[in-house]
Amino acid sequence: MPTRASLRLFKADLFKALAHPIRIHILELLRRGELTVSELQAQLDIDASSVSQHLAILRARQIVHTRKAGTSVYYRVQDAPLFAILDVARTIFETHVHDLQDALDADRGARPPARSLARTGRSSR
Repeated sequence: MPTRASLRLFKADLFKALAHPIRIHILELLRRGELTVSELQAQLDIDASSVSQHLAILRARQIVHTRKAGTSVYYRVQDAPLFAILDVARTIFETHVHDLQDALDADRGARPPARSLARTGRSSR
């Protein structure tokens, strides 16, 4: 049975593997199904070696698995619950965006509207 420390280490390693926007994008693309490196490359618009490096990190953490068919290697996400983590992250992001928008709206309501420098004829200096 895993210890609490080994569970925390597993979680930390998982989040380290997810800690790059390109790897997140790869996982979002793989949500729709298996893709090859060249298919991922075309959709990410980055060079094949960069795609391969990111996939190697995801493979090392057993986040993605491969399947060979002829000369093609297909990638897929090993554990679908990973998408729940990405969905929760999106929900948290949206909450922060809404909170920031509410704060901006409240701040605008508390201050008189800023007058445009162009309309007042004053310079910005």
